[in-house]
Amino acid sequence: MSLASQGQKPNLAEIARAVGVSTPTVSKVLNERKDVAEKTRAKVLAALEEAGYRSPAQRRAATGPEVVEVAFDSVNTTYASTLLSGILAYAATVNVEIILSTTGGLPAGGLDLSRKAQRMIDERRAGLIVVTSALSTANMVAFRRRRIPVVVLDPLNLPPADLVSVGATNFAGGRAAAEHLLDLGHTRIAYLGGPESAEYNQARLHGYMSALMARGINVDPALVINGRFHADHGAEGLRALAALENPPTAIFAGNDVIAVGVLREARRRGLRVPEDLSLVGFDGTALAEDSVPSLTSVAQPLQEMGRAALRSILLQAKGEQLDSHRVELATQLVIRESTAPPRA
Repeated sequence: MSLASQGQKPNLAEIARAVGVSTPTVSKVLNERKDVAEKTRAKVLAALEEAGYRSPAQRRAATGPEVVEVAFDSVNTTYASTLLSGILAYAATVNVEIILSTTGGLPAGGLDLSRKAQRMIDERRAGLIVVTSALSTANMVAFRRRRIPVVVLDPLNLPPADLVSVGATNFAGGRAAAEHLLDLGHTRIAYLGGPESAEYNQARLHGYMSALMARGINVDPALVINGRFHADHGAEGLRALAALENPPTAIFAGNDVIAVGVLREARRRGLRVPEDLSLVGFDGTALAEDSVPSLTSVAQPLQEMGRAALRSILLQAKGEQLDSHRVELATQLVIRESTAPPRA
């Protein structure tokens, strides 16, 4: 008697007995695991097809396009919108739907990651892209257990070795920013950065320090101020730097938002940029181009980073092997109006 003629869909244990394999083996084949012999897989697939079972990929295909969730800690920034535009543009070309969520700063936001992972399975999401958040090996257990692909964009911390991350060449970008100011003749150059614990902030800071030391300039600790990637930090940082006995003639800001805060405080103090103070940002967002004066900035390829993250999710969802678990795309210094030689 065939499996299909028994009047109702058999369970996986009954299929396993009919084929002569274990129930976990049937489950592995159903979920498209690779660790099953091809001859065994063929027999199990034939039995599953006769019984009317479909794999997760088949069920997703039957109900519409693949769905990928993108989790931001905040979506109301030009950085986030530029990244998202790259993700959405690529998604449109590969028939993928994007669902947005906010983490409030994963994992500090208190998300129940096990529940979130199970919800993604229940809602047949193909994977999760997490933007500027910290994920540890412990955080990933819930996703690994359910075989959910995860990619971290601009991770705050060094991610686990087997977690895919996409970022930019932050060290090289930080060095390029400082070298540009040094080439203009500045020697008192400050760094206003983001959180000290953030990996990409440290990379930008170390690039800046490397450029100064290569020119024989000692890094003055009073000129390095870490805080938040927020305009208020730029304003507060400039106030602290202006109070020094020997203030800097140039500032490298850890992102464009901090740089905008510096510009606002400089105007309030009657300081002219770049005549009195040169300023470089980081990210290369619309903020840099639209500010007055327009901002010299290290541009990250944000849209391409978004596309690379989504491509990686889809490859993992298909079970394909990735060339690398850590992707870094090149930055580029864009010189605009906010930098000039120091006053004689």
